[in-house]
Parts: sequence; structure tokens; C-alpha cells
Amino acid sequence: MSAAQATVAARPRRRRSEISERRLAAYLVSPSLIVIALVAAYPICYAIWLSLHQYSLIHPGLSRWVGLDNFRDAITSSAFWSSVKITFIFTAISVTLELVIGLAMALLMHAAFRGRSVLRAVVLVPWAVLTVGTAMMWKTIFDADLGFANQVLQALHLPGGHTVWLGQNGYAMAVMIFADVWKTAPFMALLLLAGLQVIPDDVYEAAKVDGATVWQRFVSITLPLLRPAILVALIFRTLDALRIFDLPFVLTQGSNGTTTLSLYAYQQLTQNRLIGPGSSLAVLTFIIVMAVSFLYIRLVGGNIRALAEDT
Repeated sequence: MSAAQATVAARPRRRRSEISERRLAAYLVSPSLIVIALVAAYPICYAIWLSLHQYSLIHPGLSRWVGLDNFRDAITSSAFWSSVKITFIFTAISVTLELVIGLAMALLMHAAFRGRSVLRAVVLVPWAVLTVGTAMMWKTIFDADLGFANQVLQALHLPGGHTVWLGQNGYAMAVMIFADVWKTAPFMALLLLAGLQVIPDDVYEAAKVDGATVWQRFVSITLPLLRPAILVALIFRTLDALRIFDLPFVLTQGSNGTTTLSLYAYQQLTQNRLIGPGSSLAVLTFIIVMAVSFLYIRLVGGNIRALAEDT
């Protein structure tokens, strides 16, 4: 038998092996996928069903079909668009700061020096703290009367010692952004550190031999090779920031320009007992997050694959 005939005879076996492996993988993964689909699909479908009805506040269980009226009322409400604006402003500022600070922290943790492991453990502590605990801590620190921030400013005779941080527009948003950056910048640093560790040291050594400075190596080597990790980190943090609820709920209860989409839907659904409108707001929040994730996957996902192939 010639080599060509042996190759042709081996192809069906290889194809059968690939098919059997794929089938086995599908059998192993399918139970988990079914459970995840049921757990995720039921709340979504039930929220959509609630959003299409109007419920009585006087007679529990009494409802009537209203179709898309709740969605129409939501998108024509100024409060809804105000919450959308606040959510995207918070997301843009917090994710940008987390990227810059997280990159600096990742570069520091990646550097070789004594005590690096201790630094990595300390840096990751804020990320391990629950968001509610983080919010309560910063709410206490920025308390107008007994807060540590005002006491320090007063002791140093600096301006702002009598500022009501959580009681004024702008300041409340700044505190919320500051608390979010403090907690989630280590998560961004962890993702970027994983990207830094796969960059070969030989590239930096060759650049040093060619006389490249530290800044030139950072701009020409680190940033291009780290771009896939940066894009993935941005996807995770952007989608998470769009769903922010814990911080504004604990810090301000949504007052003073801090009512995000998730918090606004919660207020309508639980506090005002408007089940139909509140459910429609939750569905709209889900649609917005899904739309942003779809745009990221379409626009950014291709760039990630192209950069991975180039590297």
C-alpha cells in the first residue's frame, strides 16, 4: 500500500475519532448547560411576563394584560433616561480609572523584587471584601459629622472639611466612583497581570540590547502585547458596572444623582410596589446590558482574535 492510500485510509478513522470526542464532550457538558439555561431562563421569562401586565395594589393577584404599555411609559419617562445617563457616566469614569490604576498595579506586581508575593496578597484584599461591606465602610468614612475624611481635612486645615459628601450632587457620585475603583481595580490588575506573565522576557532583552528606554519598551512592547488582556478586562468590568446596584443602594439609596438603572428598577418594583413597571425596567436593563455585550463581542472580539493570531 502506498503512502497516499494509507493517508486516505486513515482519514475516516480520524474523522470518527473527532466525532466521537465531540459527542462525548457534548454529553458531558449538556447537563450543566441545561441546568444553567433553566436557572437563567425562568427568571428572565417570568420578568418579561410580569412586565406585560398591570397589577393591582389593592387586590393582590389581580392583574390585566397591558402589552408594551409599561415599556412605553418607561422609555418616555425622564427618570428612566436620567438613570441611564447616571449609569453610563458611572461606568465610563470608573472603568477608565480602574484600567489606569489596575495597569499600574499589575506592572508593579509583575516586577521582580523581594516581597512581591506579599504585595500581591495585600493588593487583592479589597477585591475579596463584599461590595456591601465596602459601601458601608466608605459611607462611614465620608460621613459629614463623624467621618474620617472630614476629620483629616479639618485637622490639616484643608478645604472640604465640612462637606456633606453623600448629601450633594456630584460629591455623592464621586464617592460612589471612588468606592468602586478601590474595590475593583485589584480585579482589573489581576487580569492584566495574567496578560503580563505570558509576554516573553526575550522580547524585553532584545529591546534593551537595541537601546530602547523603559517608556519605549512599555509603548512598543507591553501595550501591544497586553491589548488582548486589556480588552477582556474592559468587557468584564463594563458589563459589571452597568449592573451596579450595591454601592448606590447602601451609600445614598439613589439620592443626589446616584440612581442607577438597577436601583431605579428595584425602587419601582419593591418600594413603590409597581410590579409591571418595575419588571419592565428590569427587562430594559437586561436588554441594555445584552446590547453592550453584543457590541463588545462584535467589535472587540474580532480584534482580540486578530491580536492573538498576530502574537
